Amino acid sequence: MTSSSLPRTGFYSDQPWPDDKGVHINAHGGGILFHDGVYYWFGEHKISGDEAEVGVHVYASSDLYNWKDEGIALAVSEDPQSEIAKGCIIERPKVIHNARTGKFVMWFHLERKGKGRKDGVSGVAVADAPTGPYVYQRAVRPDAGVWPLNVTEQQKAGLEEAQKLLGTAFWGSPHPDRAKMDFLGRDFHGGQMAKDMTLFVDDDGAAYHVFSSEENSALHISKLSDDYLSHSGQWVRIFEYLWHEAPALFKRDGRYWMLSSHCTGWNPNTARSAVADSIWGPWTELGNPCVGATPKQKLGPALTFGGQSTHVLPVQGRPGAFIAMLDVWRPEDHIKGGYIWLPVKFEKDRYTLEWRGCWDLTVFDRPTS
Repeated sequence: MTSSSLPRTGFYSDQPWPDDKGVHINAHGGGILFHDGVYYWFGEHKISGDEAEVGVHVYASSDLYNWKDEGIALAVSEDPQSEIAKGCIIERPKVIHNARTGKFVMWFHLERKGKGRKDGVSGVAVADAPTGPYVYQRAVRPDAGVWPLNVTEQQKAGLEEAQKLLGTAFWGSPHPDRAKMDFLGRDFHGGQMAKDMTLFVDDDGAAYHVFSSEENSALHISKLSDDYLSHSGQWVRIFEYLWHEAPALFKRDGRYWMLSSHCTGWNPNTARSAVADSIWGPWTELGNPCVGATPKQKLGPALTFGGQSTHVLPVQGRPGAFIAMLDVWRPEDHIKGGYIWLPVKFEKDRYTLEWRGCWDLTVFDRPTS
């Protein structure tokens, strides 16, 4: 057994994380499903650049420290006519289990081949087992022809004028020229743009698709159908013109919490946190949750320790314990991208993420609030 494949007993922030074969885990922008006593980590399989040349990778673990390579859960297609043809862009895959149908459902941000980053659609795939293989179903733009629950009469009245924005290219970051542009109305008929995303299943089994939309100027929370394979038509817009990416949603003590980031491409920025008493809102921003220092990279809490949110994981068997999963992007060589996992600490009406270079699950044995 090589040193790289020795069993791990903790989390080591932004260091190589070998799987059972001694290979650095290749599951970027990912999320975790817990099912029948096993954690499954799904993420983007990177080679180089943005394009998907392989698909979505999956790993399995019983302790969160050591991960077995379970292979490619969703493979890109060799058929150039396929919507997930090799060379498309697949990002932020998340998987949830539907207790009623027994199916495992994967959603992901998809940019079909040849469309650059102008497509902004959501892909969905289904499997009979957690590790797959997942069978691709279709690409959609969510909530076509449906107004959000919190739409205003003024927004409805501006629909015709908003259609003039169709066909104009924008870059999904804050800019004075885009302030207050009616992207909601622009995409009303064809469906809403959906980029950085996550999935969340509530206590009652209802599932929600949460994603950056409207050229990243707002977040949308859209309830899925009972089988999790389409959108129900119930949805809201939150953080209008506040420019969020990388949403991660979790629930504690009956309240809904969110971790997200600003919009600066691959470059790290300040993390954002928010809370709501209802998933539909109103949502209140709480500021940067990160605290502490990062001696190695010299990237402290103002830059999320060099990472960006992708998922917040409930730790099984430890009520109220959560782990924030962050990606460290390395666009010059994406396959070397790292991972930072940090415990979530609750303090009255907010939570914090404190830098820890090395830690283990015993941190949750101590009070967190």
